[in-house]
Amino acid sequence: MDSKERELLQLIEKNGRLENSTIARLMGISEDETEQMIEKLEKEKVILGYSAIINWTKGTDEGAVTAMIDVKVTPKRGVGFDKVAERIYRFPEVKAVYLMSGVYDLSVSIEGKNMAEVGRFVSEKLSTIDSVISTTTHFILKKYKHDGLVFSENEEDKRIVVSP
Repeated sequence: MDSKERELLQLIEKNGRLENSTIARLMGISEDETEQMIEKLEKEKVILGYSAIINWTKGTDEGAVTAMIDVKVTPKRGVGFDKVAERIYRFPEVKAVYLMSGVYDLSVSIEGKNMAEVGRFVSEKLSTIDSVISTTTHFILKKYKHDGLVFSENEEDKRIVVSP
């Protein structure tokens, strides 16, 4: 990957809605070059998709629950943790799976309609996988920052008041 591709990736990672003309201008290349570079990176699966970060607590009654689950597993011979992780990430509730260092092997992020639904997922789907030894579930109570964006309730002005 060359430096221009890396620069393009950094731009669209910060704002996936940038138009190709804007990206081209910011990078000092033609719009055609930009389009070709994006197509190449999508084809090579470097760019996997584009998504919006939504603050669901604003203006909605959505009661979705997000949980982070620490999972201790027995790795499979010849494939390590990969096959176990693949089996877990195929469930539609699962939003992310990470191989971790430390006490637990996998960190699994899931979303459910409520805590009971998350509990059913853990007890009926996740815990029943042969390689799973144990799980610890943590419910996200409030998001303060996600993907570099702050979810702030109050935009308090922290400047010092200057008066005559």
